[in-house]
Amino acid sequence: MKFSRIVLIVGILFFAFGTFWQAVAPWLSLKKIPVKSLEDIAKDVPREFYMLAEDYPVEFNKYFGKADEKSFMVALKTGRDIYIADICWQCHSQCVRPVSREEIRFGRISYPSEYNNVMQLPQLLSTRRVGPDLIRESGVHSNDWHAAHFKDTRSVVPGTVMPSYAWFFDKDGHLNKKGLSVITYVQWLGSWTKPEKYVLQAVNTEAAKPESSESVKTEEVKPAVSESAKPEAAKPETGAAVKPEGGKP
Repeated sequence: MKFSRIVLIVGILFFAFGTFWQAVAPWLSLKKIPVKSLEDIAKDVPREFYMLAEDYPVEFNKYFGKADEKSFMVALKTGRDIYIADICWQCHSQCVRPVSREEIRFGRISYPSEYNNVMQLPQLLSTRRVGPDLIRESGVHSNDWHAAHFKDTRSVVPGTVMPSYAWFFDKDGHLNKKGLSVITYVQWLGSWTKPEKYVLQAVNTEAAKPESSESVKTEEVKPAVSESAKPEAAKPETGAAVKPEGGKP
């Protein structure tokens, strides 16, 4: 009886220690780390959200009005709720792991600070991948691609097991608030890691522009041969008669 009591006490102590070490201690160490709010996230609106308003102006204006930080917050929050409700996280992970050279396929390896925001609490890391990882999806595909993919998945990705999402569209086949919101959420994933992509695209676009006609006209064309290297015309000697052409005087 005494031995059983000792075992029970030791078991309770181990359980308490394990709870403290695995639950309380991490919470104590992480609670001081700042977590970005939805308002903080909305300060950096991805350009894909503005493009969504341009691509579907009638639908966007109907459900969100103007494309700004306020409408972005509404669309982003709604999109994440739909992503969770439709169990998208069961087939799509949101974590690029440092194994199997995943960065080649998906992009930069995931890092802790990118999960310190309300949109990542709880984190939707998932446990398997039926479809591709989505944490770097921002800008990988266009808004039109996502719309077509949700409407008829196999028309975009033949052989996929992902079902179509008819409830993301109205009776006329146009994107509704759910569809626009989910596209907003998916296009947000990883947008914080890709500012250099937009800078590079802008530089390449600027470099590809043809020179204006004015700059071409005013540009001075340098001769291939310098003036000093040009042969001088033969000068007649002093007092020598110059014979006219044809031999006639």
